[in-house]
Amino acid sequence: MLNLLLLTVGFCSVCVLLLCIGVLLRRDGKFRSLHIGQSPAMRSQGIHCVQSMDRMMRKENPHKVAERLTKE
Repeated sequence: MLNLLLLTVGFCSVCVLLLCIGVLLRRDGKFRSLHIGQSPAMRSQGIHCVQSMDRMMRKENPHKVAERLTKE
């Protein structure tokens, strides 16, 4: 049981060390953003994040046609 705990802690510490090395070797010291709205390839195709798309779809259309309810 103790061996498994030490193995797990050692594995996790190696993973964290490798992530730290990855951050240190990058020019700006940050990982690139994985959000859809900040991806240049997605933006060029007009794809945004779900929250932005929902906000755009709920926006009032200034060119809509006024409708009336008719009684039959």
